[in-house]
Amino acid sequence: MPVLRPADAVRHEAHGAAFHALVAPSRGSTELCAWRLEVPPGQVGAPHRPSREEVLLVLEGDLAVTLDGETSTVASGDVVLVPAGTELRVDGGAAAASVWVTTSPGLEAELADGTRLAPPWAR
Repeated sequence: MPVLRPADAVRHEAHGAAFHALVAPSRGSTELCAWRLEVPPGQVGAPHRPSREEVLLVLEGDLAVTLDGETSTVASGDVVLVPAGTELRVDGGAAAASVWVTTSPGLEAELADGTRLAPPWAR
């Protein structure tokens, strides 16, 4: 039985946030990618459009999540479904936030300037 522990995560940093990769094709998964995202308080996120659906489960703290221009405040226990192709921005709230993110392999993100990113935490 594959059990992944926090110490097994591979840490990546981008846009002021930390991504702790646990599940991805490079780590043996064939159908899922998952990581823990840490967002510092007050952090302004980078708008991007993910190529795959994403599910964000807020584990602790709070965030402002903007989908196609509509902003919602989310807190511990809340879940956000991000449809593929939707413009997404995740901003830190009053306290540091920890978020579990799940998607599928092949995820890419298009940044506001048109740059495409294949995040290493999802490969």
